[in-house]
Amino acid sequence: MTPPAAVRPAEPALAVQLRRVERRKRLRALALTLPLLLFLGVTFLVPLGALLVRAVENPEVAETLSRTGAALALWDRKTAPPDAAYAAMLADLTAIPETAQAGVLARRLNTEVAGARSLIMSTYRALPMGVGLSPAQAKERLLNHDPRWAELPYWWAIAKNSSRWTPDYLLASIDLKRDAQGHVVRVGAEEAAFSDILLRTFYISAVVTLLAIVLGYPLAYWLSTLSQRRANLMMILVLLPFWTSVLVRIAAWIVLLQTNGLVNRFLMFTGLTGEPVPLLFNRLGVVIAMVHILLPFMILPLYSVMKSVPTNFVRAAVSLGSAPLAAFFRVYVPQTYPGVAAGGLLVFITSIGYYVTPALLGGPGDQMLSYYVAQYTNVEVNWGMACALGSVLLTATLLLYVVYRRFAKAELSLG
Repeated sequence: MTPPAAVRPAEPALAVQLRRVERRKRLRALALTLPLLLFLGVTFLVPLGALLVRAVENPEVAETLSRTGAALALWDRKTAPPDAAYAAMLADLTAIPETAQAGVLARRLNTEVAGARSLIMSTYRALPMGVGLSPAQAKERLLNHDPRWAELPYWWAIAKNSSRWTPDYLLASIDLKRDAQGHVVRVGAEEAAFSDILLRTFYISAVVTLLAIVLGYPLAYWLSTLSQRRANLMMILVLLPFWTSVLVRIAAWIVLLQTNGLVNRFLMFTGLTGEPVPLLFNRLGVVIAMVHILLPFMILPLYSVMKSVPTNFVRAAVSLGSAPLAAFFRVYVPQTYPGVAAGGLLVFITSIGYYVTPALLGGPGDQMLSYYVAQYTNVEVNWGMACALGSVLLTATLLLYVVYRRFAKAELSLG
């Protein structure tokens, strides 16, 4: 039955009003979330973008030795540099206004070839070497000042870094480099370090994650079986480490694990060992402290998933003839996989970025990749290399998250 003609004109007006209401709701929601989006953009996305840019930026040589880079643009890198490159070098060094800027240039080139720092600084302090010199005269003055200006490796380093953008930092972070001809090759065995450091970082993080699962799973299961009041009380004890400074907890572990600490005294008192066990400044101490600090990150996701698992599933499986232990592993445990995956991902991603705990409790062979990020930032003052190593950690984190998301989608599709 068709509606009366008088009602028909009201339907479009009602639809327009509904669209206006929905639009106002969306605008209101956007207005409420806009401050949070701006905050995330300023505090997270902008520094992250600066990190990625600085990992491939190479301004020190390109800006300071612009004339020299232009003079070396057509150089074949096999024969001696042209005389014009010597004249351009003198002109570029003379144009540097401050000693600090020359020091930045010298430090950057010294990362490419040993001895470049002393060569650049000694030449800079010897300026001026003359006015209106021809390219041949400029070459003669530089060679008379320091014969090392005739050695090709220094000019290779300048030519290779004459561009503002470079992949050298990222290549070095995975033990690769560009040779004199610009080809990407693997560094020598005596120079290769970051691949081992990255593998060490993943290995320690994997061990910490596995131990956190082994220790956190039964504890989370026990908490999920308690009454709400007792579970809340026990959860306070689980969360207690969050209210204590990381440095305080590390200092406590130093007291416990040292040669005359409580752990070694207990082991010797019980007769388990006849002498103190080295528990400090080695990998064992690092793993123990990291597991203790990160264990709540495993327990919380597990507990939230276990509380949502119906307890009658296991009882139904037992009533149908399954053994209790088999029912637990075949019925209950598979339902907690999302919690295991979420907690494991959280612990692993947090572990690969750890710095303070390995630095204070570990030895030289136990430092993780974040230690070298701090080393290049605070000691070497090589921001490009520090950002490249940070980019490696960021890439590893994103890859882990992508893998986690793919497995999670696969599990949901199967479910």
